Amino acid sequence: MQYFDYKYTYSLEAGASLPGFRLAYTTRGTLNADGSNVVWICHALTGNADPGDWWSGMVGPGRFYDPEQYFIVCANILGSCYGSTGPLSINPETGDPYFHDFPTITVRDIVGALDLLRQELGIDRIHTCIGGSVGGQQAVEWGIMQPDLIENLVLLASNAVFSPWGIAFNESQRMAIEADATWRERRPDAGQAGMKAARAMALISYRNYDTYGFTQALDNNEQLDGYKAAGYQQYQGEKLVRRFNAFTYWTLTKVMDSHNVGRNRGSILNALGQIKARTLSVGIKSDILFPPSEQQFLARHIPDAVYQEIDSLYGHDGFLIEFKPLSQIIRKWMAERAGKVLVQEEGRKGGRE
Repeated sequence: MQYFDYKYTYSLEAGASLPGFRLAYTTRGTLNADGSNVVWICHALTGNADPGDWWSGMVGPGRFYDPEQYFIVCANILGSCYGSTGPLSINPETGDPYFHDFPTITVRDIVGALDLLRQELGIDRIHTCIGGSVGGQQAVEWGIMQPDLIENLVLLASNAVFSPWGIAFNESQRMAIEADATWRERRPDAGQAGMKAARAMALISYRNYDTYGFTQALDNNEQLDGYKAAGYQQYQGEKLVRRFNAFTYWTLTKVMDSHNVGRNRGSILNALGQIKARTLSVGIKSDILFPPSEQQFLARHIPDAVYQEIDSLYGHDGFLIEFKPLSQIIRKWMAERAGKVLVQEEGRKGGRE
């Protein structure tokens, strides 16, 4: 783990500012001589800066993104709790943690911070920027904010604007946190019981009816209690509490809610039309939180973008689980793009001759 400290006032989109910030990040592999092998991975809601931890099927020796071939960068996003500045960080102006006073941040603020890290690392171009869910929201924003920076943009189970459906899920989760009597206390473990319930709600949106029917089926027809599905919800809540906090969860669900590439850009279509990167938009057939129609929308309105779909049992979480089909889709798309570029170059050469 490495750290980037930005020591200047950082203005935020909603009007407030941070008196500097820290980003935790990891790198794998070596930047090549011409700087053309950078893969920047943007993590999702509760992810961290080590993609080998949460995406080991895609990142690592012998995997699709192999550090022998690529210089792989991943940073823990602003507002998170894995080493970057977030609600439990010390506010240098008060000497105490921010807690509830952490300012409102947006996806654009997060991407702006990532871009400052990019500059610090001396990266002038990104071969591939890839992200799923909230990570995809970051990637598409970056493609708009820096259209000449990214060569290949891979958007997984993401969207151009967060839906009222998604906002409703997030607000319901925040209501669960608010219902916890400890939530208003200024202590790191405030709201934990509420966050357990929030995470259980979230899991329902990350999976679907068929997922639970397959993985949490009844043990027998005589059961009256002790259901697998109930135990699974409890387990997921407990699991998150051991590694996360309610303040960060609150902050980052608000980040998701604010995602709208069209804000202050005339329209969503105008914003997407500014992207120059070769773009692959991947949907998951069973995703109920970010349904395939949202990824199809991205592909229709980003110039020359391609849409592909994964048929997965695991709903939205499929982008974290379905390594093999995802690798196949990206590999085929990159090969087709390379073939088109070669044909274009040969055509130009033939015309000159």
